[in-house]
Amino acid sequence: MPEAGGRRWAAVLGTGRCVPERVVTNEELEAMLGEPVGQWLEANVGIRTRHIMADDQTTSDLAAAAARAALERAGLTPDAVDLIIVATDTPDQPSPATAARVQHLLGAGRAMAFDMNCACAGWVTALDMGARYIATDPEIRHVLVVGAYGMSRFLDWSDKRTCTLFADGAGAAVLGAAAEPGLLASCLASEPSYHDALGIYTGGAARPATLERIRAEGPPAVRFVRRFSAEFNVERWPALIRRTLDKAGLELDDVALFIFTQINLRTIEAVMDVLGLPLDRTHWVMDRWGYTGSACIPMALDDAVEQERLRRGDHVLFCASGGGIAMAAAVVRWTCG
Repeated sequence: MPEAGGRRWAAVLGTGRCVPERVVTNEELEAMLGEPVGQWLEANVGIRTRHIMADDQTTSDLAAAAARAALERAGLTPDAVDLIIVATDTPDQPSPATAARVQHLLGAGRAMAFDMNCACAGWVTALDMGARYIATDPEIRHVLVVGAYGMSRFLDWSDKRTCTLFADGAGAAVLGAAAEPGLLASCLASEPSYHDALGIYTGGAARPATLERIRAEGPPAVRFVRRFSAEFNVERWPALIRRTLDKAGLELDDVALFIFTQINLRTIEAVMDVLGLPLDRTHWVMDRWGYTGSACIPMALDDAVEQERLRRGDHVLFCASGGGIAMAAAVVRWTCG
């Protein structure tokens, strides 16, 4: 822990995840849609199966389960948490914050809790935010950063462009105050020209979910409204990565593991090729768990930890993008273990 009056840094103390039990295979989707999609999905995206939460579960249930796992791995109890940040764009309801119920489920009564929404870049952005709280506020020693995704509640199961990709899950990390840096640097960016391209555009102040609208259009659902550039992430991620590493005083070869937004394995392969790095320097989970938005990076991180892919002193870099378009990258020195 940092000495009194010394500089405070944020380090990752533990990680956790929640993968719902129900599995939906590509074969099930083919039967549902009445057309072959499995072969294309596996070849072009890398998804074979995805997990969907139970009817009696919601986003906060997944978030709380991942948070409990992270606290257990960190050796902490909920009453040690000072701040809970839940990154999600599939909240339990528009208001109040999903984080309030997560806090209730955990029994973390002394913490402050709030949601933040940067779509699929949310968890990396929340990681940056949590580290800044620790660095600047001496009253905050432990921050629980959770990415949670319940997109199955916003799927049109007849829309093959969305129901084949999205899934549910949650991932979490506990940040703690430390005398040496854990999170070394981060960079945030946006490309607002795509603000109207992908999202859940019904159910807010702009398009209220009135009875008339639901009768005409159906309930709020995630939609691809217009096309993204197929090369957007391949073009933008390498520059964002290099900018983040420059801030940290590191080179590409200093990074042991790269973890990207898990929407497309082919994109990850292309980015690693642009960076001139072998694919075994990254880690992916979309083949088993589908695309879990703001939860996918912490879920992949926890899976990598479980597989012992990180050792103390290693550097791990996170790179994310999501609807908006919001982008975020961060590099962390691994201090667990």
